[in-house]
Amino acid sequence: MAYTDDFSSDDAGPQPLKILVAGGFGVGKTTFVGAASEIEPLSTEETLTVASADTDRLDGVTNKTTTTVAMDFGRITLDEQHILYLFGTPGQERFWFMWDELSNGALGAIVLADTRRLGDCFDAVDFFESRDIRFLVAVNEFDGSYSYTPDEVRGALALAPHVPVVLCDARQGSSSTRVLIDLVTHLLQATPVAQPAH
Repeated sequence: MAYTDDFSSDDAGPQPLKILVAGGFGVGKTTFVGAASEIEPLSTEETLTVASADTDRLDGVTNKTTTTVAMDFGRITLDEQHILYLFGTPGQERFWFMWDELSNGALGAIVLADTRRLGDCFDAVDFFESRDIRFLVAVNEFDGSYSYTPDEVRGALALAPHVPVVLCDARQGSSSTRVLIDLVTHLLQATPVAQPAH
């Protein structure tokens, strides 16, 4: 299935629009995709084992028992001409080789951030910046975590001024949907409008 950043429609059927949801291990990517998707999401969650103890750092997420080993997948029908496909990336470093394949044809991306482990999203930010994939940072506000303003998060991550920073609760469908709306708005603002020929 081909993906495109052309927002126009044609007679071939609905236009697929691909969005990535990325970020560090345990930041809430699977939860976000599940909350936003109109279908039962495809998830490749596997149980954490003793064998992964040296590679899957559980600082700040000690209650986490599963991890994504391939991707999460969800779908949102925007209208008759556009369907949004959500692809959640695996968070652990040993699965990062899959990010290149998942990002192929992506319209844009959401980088989920956890203020308890803000440094864990640097790699996702660097990944999308280096590939010129438009993205926003969504701060997943976990219970009991310290609240920072979007400007404080922007400064801590050294984000460019044009990169939106929003707050969200990945558990809530309405909150996840607002983040997606913010991203699509950001993408539309960044898409040059064709000028009529003289």
